[in-house]
Amino acid sequence: MADRCLAFLAMDAVALLGTGTMGTAIGRRLLATGQRLTVWNRTRARADPLVAAGARATGAAAEAVRDADVVITMLTDATAVREVLGAAAGALRPGAHVVEMSTIGPRATRDLARLLPATVPLVDAPVAGSAGAAEAGRLVVLAGGAPAALDRVAPVLDRLGTVRRCGGPGSGAALKLVLNTALVTGVTAVADALAVAAAAGVDRRTAIEALATGPLSGAVARATTTGAAFAVALAAKDARLALAALGDDAPAPVLRAAASVLAAAPHPHDDIATLIDAPEDPP
Repeated sequence: MADRCLAFLAMDAVALLGTGTMGTAIGRRLLATGQRLTVWNRTRARADPLVAAGARATGAAAEAVRDADVVITMLTDATAVREVLGAAAGALRPGAHVVEMSTIGPRATRDLARLLPATVPLVDAPVAGSAGAAEAGRLVVLAGGAPAALDRVAPVLDRLGTVRRCGGPGSGAALKLVLNTALVTGVTAVADALAVAAAAGVDRRTAIEALATGPLSGAVARATTTGAAFAVALAAKDARLALAALGDDAPAPVLRAAASVLAAAPHPHDDIATLIDAPEDPP
């Protein structure tokens, strides 16, 4: 019975709103696993690779969601998600489910439910992992929502990797802030450690190899990864979300320092691994 149910749900029509780096990778994975997919992006040309892979593109978000059983949003920030879902909400059909996969924080995620018809449940499902992990089906999906809604969208989310059920609405978005706080503070800590190494005359490669065997090993692995695409500007946005969740009175000195580093980074559109780039020699 479970297999027949899964086979039926696998035929769901899915709409993907947002085809940036991660959205495109998620779309590729869904298409590679046989999913029917309609895509929309504000800049139409960004959807072309998915169209070439078998997706259907539309010129408006409302058109993309009209016949969808599951709608996935993967957009830059809460403002973009509100604008896009607000424009598309009236076209959502009763019983459709919206899966919000952007990183926008738990408060903004819960507020989105007010934009949707009462007949359209919302699941928050931000992800841990890179675009490469998305294409390979190795993401960790941090899912929050009502149990029935999570059950309904599970066949789609399972295609992307391991689904971790975090609790009620907003709980997936909350856990994503925890993970990204560890990520940005860890990578900036590696950058500081390498700055000390340079000042103390320790060879950079030696320092990285030594750090990789200590408490920052995970951060070192991420900071030395090539080919990943988590832009510094997006990491800075996530740090601001985490600080907003803490409130002004919380000390959080490490996170605040990391947020300052991210805000001042010279190449905001490059991956966070560039935070450990050796500084150029002065002229």
